[in-house]
Amino acid sequence: MLKDLSKIRNIGISAHIDSGKTTLTERILFYTDRIHRIQEVRGKEGTGATMDHMELERERGITITSAATYCTWDDHHVNIIDTPGHVDFTIEVERSLRVLDGAILILCGVAGVQSQSMTVDRQMRRYKVPRLAFINKLDRSGANPARVTEQLRDKLGLNAVPLQLPIGLEADHQGVVDLVSMKALRFEGDNGEHIVEEEIPSEMRDEADAARENMLDAVSLFSDELTEAILEEQVTEELVREAVRRGVLANELCPVFLGSAYKNKGVQPLLNAVTAYLPSPLDVENTGVDLSADEAPIVLASDPQKPLVALAFKLDETRYGQLTYLRIYQGSMGKGSTIINSRTRKKLKVGRLARMHADKMEDIEQAGAGDIVALFGVDCASGDTFADESVQVAMSSMHVPAPVISLSVKPADNKAADNMAKALGRFVREDPTFRAGVDPESGETVISGMGELHLEVYVERMKREYSVDVATGAPQVAYRETISQRAEFDYTHKKQTGGSGQYGRVGGYVEPLEDGRDFEFVSEIRGGAIPTEYVPSVEKGVRSALGKGTLIGFPIVGVRFVADDGNSHSVDSSDMAFQTTGRDAFRQVYPKARPIVLEPVMKLAIEGPNEFQGAYIKTVMQRRGTIIGTTEEGGFCVVEAEVPLAEMFGYATDLRSLSQGKAEFTMEFSRYMPVPGDVQEELVERFRTPGKGDQK
Repeated sequence: MLKDLSKIRNIGISAHIDSGKTTLTERILFYTDRIHRIQEVRGKEGTGATMDHMELERERGITITSAATYCTWDDHHVNIIDTPGHVDFTIEVERSLRVLDGAILILCGVAGVQSQSMTVDRQMRRYKVPRLAFINKLDRSGANPARVTEQLRDKLGLNAVPLQLPIGLEADHQGVVDLVSMKALRFEGDNGEHIVEEEIPSEMRDEADAARENMLDAVSLFSDELTEAILEEQVTEELVREAVRRGVLANELCPVFLGSAYKNKGVQPLLNAVTAYLPSPLDVENTGVDLSADEAPIVLASDPQKPLVALAFKLDETRYGQLTYLRIYQGSMGKGSTIINSRTRKKLKVGRLARMHADKMEDIEQAGAGDIVALFGVDCASGDTFADESVQVAMSSMHVPAPVISLSVKPADNKAADNMAKALGRFVREDPTFRAGVDPESGETVISGMGELHLEVYVERMKREYSVDVATGAPQVAYRETISQRAEFDYTHKKQTGGSGQYGRVGGYVEPLEDGRDFEFVSEIRGGAIPTEYVPSVEKGVRSALGKGTLIGFPIVGVRFVADDGNSHSVDSSDMAFQTTGRDAFRQVYPKARPIVLEPVMKLAIEGPNEFQGAYIKTVMQRRGTIIGTTEEGGFCVVEAEVPLAEMFGYATDLRSLSQGKAEFTMEFSRYMPVPGDVQEELVERFRTPGKGDQK
């Protein structure tokens, strides 16, 4: 078991799709002797990168699941998680950042800060994860690290400070100047494994001196000792590194490193920076809640001697059985030890404990605080906390966005139906943003997720991993209904069925909720008009009516229900009677409150050559979209827009054909907005005439 926690680093590698995350991870594994041959990311013919171990990932050249591995560098134990860049797999990034102490944000030296870079940055801020920036692909035509650093400041609001300068760019990229040691670093050998340290080229000396001065100005804010040393002209490398580390740990500084992972340049200095600047488990304060003290927050200590607290952040079905990835925050666990699931209170004996290297594993006897390990055969859900028997502690779970798109799936025969049920059960356990269920009206199995690609990948995995041939229906958008004006109600429920009947009366009003919440129930009942014990029954009844609106059959959100009057009967009133009263009162007032349909609106970013800019904008306008802005740089342009999800099906094909395959887009959920009147009429008509359209 690792004793020295100060020498552990838990890091994630995150970026926009196709920025070189997996390529960089491959180089890191090579330089740390975890692999002996570098594999490239793309290609059915090639073996594919180590971290893209799923066949689908290798074919598409994208990362779908976050993969975990570890390596040793400079006497430090580094756990690495390579995360997907595609927005449809955002939960993989989310759950990785939840358990990591630090991260590397990779940016393309040509494209710079892209739409998904912003999403990843937002996720890092949510979990207060300190980061280093690595500007990759400096060997590419159009690479401009100075511009990308400026974008880090302007677009992401980071205090981005370069610690390196490039020696040559594009085809002439040879290495970097280290502004801390003031040496030039070149990377030689077949795979850049030999670092040659030499004097800074004379033609770059003035530029390097000026850049170092700017760097010292920026980092001296985090160290009084460095400020004094600058005044006395006695700056040492240790003082600079200490100041940079303080700034990074405070999340107020983002050091910028440069290179080209594909051309094997700049990776080793980045590894040095990971061990020098990113936090160890001792530098991070992690909190949980004490279930035995009314969920009071408690600080967890990265101490192997204290009672165990660990978070299951990812489930994975592998050839070895179900794998549960755990981050140990406090205490230690070993083979044979007994742990408890804080949610279910079930005891569990640790059978097999392992460290993962992509889809390969290495058995270990024991692991302690700060480690990321895997358990086998554990029945749990993603986000469960495991703890020692002596404590009742839970970790806060991660942020899980709601699905925005659904698809009906139908198996070809009975055998396929059994396998499909197994596959869906597994996928739902593994991925909190993927949902599966049966539509009570049509009896169809419906799957929901974050986008077309998300669902497409799961359908493809069912075929490959479970031999399930499924027919898919037309995609369905997750619409919502809401009210647009205040309306009053006074509803009496009376039912006589021999013996005691049912009686309840409730009066009040409904009004729109402006703050984005789904529902608020307010009781202003005075003088016992409705007995106190029946007020929650009214709320329960109203909530039951919100599940399905009468306009187009989707859930109702954004409603404040205020009950301020009512009546009861000493014999005929009951919990059930007031539930029915609440439900029917809402159903009666809903049409009076001018209900409207809300649709998910997506944030769309299209990136491609300038020559097609007009065509990009035209496709957005044709899809009821709104252009937010366009930027042009180096022959490429970015069009940012907001477009209703309902209009985006099949967009990938259209964009490919109009740009000769040169443009790409990313899309993520932005917010719910009212649909235009004519669209609402069409949706309502479809709902009332089943079979006329593809909405239910």
